[in-house]
Amino acid sequence: MASFMAIALENFPLIKTGDNIPKIILETAEKNGLKIEDGDIIVIAQKIFSKAEKRVFKLEEIIPSDEAVKIAKITGKNSKFVELVLRETKRIVKVSSETLIVEDKRGLICINAGIDKSNVKGVGNFALLPENPDESAERCRLEIKRLTGKNVAVIISDTYSRPFRRGQVNFAIGIAGIKPFKDYRGKKDLFGKILKVKNVAVVDEIAAAAELLMGQAKEARPVVIFKGLNNFVEFCEKCSANELRISRQEDLFRKTL
Repeated sequence: MASFMAIALENFPLIKTGDNIPKIILETAEKNGLKIEDGDIIVIAQKIFSKAEKRVFKLEEIIPSDEAVKIAKITGKNSKFVELVLRETKRIVKVSSETLIVEDKRGLICINAGIDKSNVKGVGNFALLPENPDESAERCRLEIKRLTGKNVAVIISDTYSRPFRRGQVNFAIGIAGIKPFKDYRGKKDLFGKILKVKNVAVVDEIAAAAELLMGQAKEARPVVIFKGLNNFVEFCEKCSANELRISRQEDLFRKTL
């Protein structure tokens, strides 16, 4: 019978600037009676990396640019908030009275450059995404390996809206130690037909499954550990979430925005 386990760490402490996230994960896992093993996949909400890496900003300290003021008038958003978004933006995709969609510095296409205030302590405080989620994931993976001797994979996740679908889904924005895809191309289906396009983004699927346990409100479960996925994913030393992104030339929907 095919199966796996997903365990959310309970009573995870609030993260502060400079905190050692791998150490805290291991300490919390021990308190939960959970052992870290070879092949575990650890999914971590990006917000705790943002807090640890000093990526939380007070809106009152932001001085908006002329462009931010202009965009704020169109969107109805606070000009200081728009300025924060612009600082994280590589390219503006769409500005309207309803939304501000950008391609951020990491190459993610998202609303407001992924900036939000949910689960951030203090009025007017906003969390930006980690500067480099892949590097954050790799540092975490290596530190866990140093402390435990175990080879694990790390996925940093965040929640995004999807084109043409209602609701939000957790996606992988940074990975370490795991290949982002399970490639079925060239394999045969039940009836011997050769599969041509099936290249499943398994890290996104794992991130989405983790969100079922993480929640989005006051659950305080930012870390989920998966066990038993060894036969369903491939592990690697050098993989990147950048592999999930498509170029503008490949984007079939670029002219719809």
